[in-house]
Amino acid sequence: MDNSAIAERLDAFATLLDLAGASFYTARAYRRAAELVRTTQAPIEPLVRAGRVRELRGIGRGIEARLVELVETGEIAELRELEREVAPELVGLGRLIGLTPKRAVELGRALGITTAAEFREAAAAGRLADVPGVGPKTESRILEALAQEGEHRPRRGLLLNRARALVVEVAAALGGEPAGDPRRWRDACEHLAVVCAADRPGPLLDAFAALPAIVAVVERSERRAVGVTVEGVPIELVVAEPAGFGTALLRATGAREYVEALEPLPEAVDEAEVYLALGIPFCPPELRERPFRGEPPPLVEVGAIRGDLHAHTTWSDGRASVLEMGMAARDRGYEYLAICDHTPNVRVVPGLDAGDVRRQREEIAGANAELAPFRILRGIECDIRADGSLDLPDDVLAELDWVQLSLHAGQRAGRDELTRKVTEAMRNPYVRCLSHPKGRMINRRPENALDLDETFAVALETGVAVEVNGLPDRLDLRDEHVWRAVEGGVPIVCSTDAHSVAGLGNMELSVATARRGWATAADVLNTRPLAEILDRRALRNPALHPPDRG
Repeated sequence: MDNSAIAERLDAFATLLDLAGASFYTARAYRRAAELVRTTQAPIEPLVRAGRVRELRGIGRGIEARLVELVETGEIAELRELEREVAPELVGLGRLIGLTPKRAVELGRALGITTAAEFREAAAAGRLADVPGVGPKTESRILEALAQEGEHRPRRGLLLNRARALVVEVAAALGGEPAGDPRRWRDACEHLAVVCAADRPGPLLDAFAALPAIVAVVERSERRAVGVTVEGVPIELVVAEPAGFGTALLRATGAREYVEALEPLPEAVDEAEVYLALGIPFCPPELRERPFRGEPPPLVEVGAIRGDLHAHTTWSDGRASVLEMGMAARDRGYEYLAICDHTPNVRVVPGLDAGDVRRQREEIAGANAELAPFRILRGIECDIRADGSLDLPDDVLAELDWVQLSLHAGQRAGRDELTRKVTEAMRNPYVRCLSHPKGRMINRRPENALDLDETFAVALETGVAVEVNGLPDRLDLRDEHVWRAVEGGVPIVCSTDAHSVAGLGNMELSVATARRGWATAADVLNTRPLAEILDRRALRNPALHPPDRG
């Protein structure tokens, strides 16, 4: 068996384990093993037969046993058993409307059905009331969810990184283009879509239904289908006529009110031709939220970023050393990286006190000697204490190249108290940037009550920048707040808050969020060379280094 065939079986096994209600970590282990096999250059089968497959990182005893069984027999017996016991289409529909896999299978068995269509028919006929354990409230909730099913939205928005991974995977498999909310880089995605072009849509619709990522197709017409992933996330596939691909892509990308304001759209082979026919400038996908026909600004690009100003190491809760993080940042083409580990007040993770900060100086100096002319900056993510004071003394902060200010505790404080503490801390002469100002965690914690108008006024007064944090569950400041900062002339920093080498890749999410806020390279501090970043006096008096709006 070649690697792709082995990976496909592992993926299928992971999906069915998930559908059967197995441990999330077990299913994830098989999914990661499938990706490892798929991307490994050497053939896997000889390693399995030689008993060496566990030399690959991520392959444990359990997965090795499945691989041996697959290579020697051509199948995984438990996979065949799961395929008989689990009704993927029914479970997919169940997850879409809020049922657990176990409950969906139980209802299917009680009703004697296995498909989504049969479930809809049984529910419409009132048969749910005959199922033990289904009372009037449960039946009403299921019927209401089925009635809203046509909207094809997940029960809560999917984080941007996961949403983009899904649509990119499906688009690559079908030779199409990602669309929907992920193409606009929305922070929480509800509409996931892929657009393809073909004279004959049938083969693409069939291929879509057969993808490992799709466990059920809940809607299908001549040129459109909606599939559901194992997590219950709907993905729309549009197969356009080749001559109208650009029009279909624009419709599937823009928010509803943006697209409706442009209708009727001319048929065109690509988006550039659509805008040309409309007689308006091309609009980047990130700005297609509200009606707009004007000339967009030259939005900041990832390639304009000269360095990352917020990263962690093993000194606090990071997974890589100072040198490893520096090497990874240099390999990305950056000129500098600020190491900003936590201070003790965070409590839930290790934090650096004054002595630790000074000991870390030696490690940073050694890394800089090896990486020059690339520069690792001595930084800190300094917490604001409950009384509003900073978590390190001024004499320590004065030694550092970059001081990030953060509030981790007290996010539920009232507007006045929160704003007072943050703005007083911003007036410290050594503070350079305010991290994740609104403190939100997407789908888990709402934004805090910080008064951004007052905060931005103090930022202008002090020269303190505000961060667009690239962690997928933060993306804070968010798009609309970036727009307010940009309009007010407040400098922003696009950073990753990376806790690993891979985390440096979140710069793409940070920059995309800044672009959604209409930020240009001139608005983003870390598009500037190192000398300007280190010139504390200039950043507190922006007139000394006015941004080049080119």
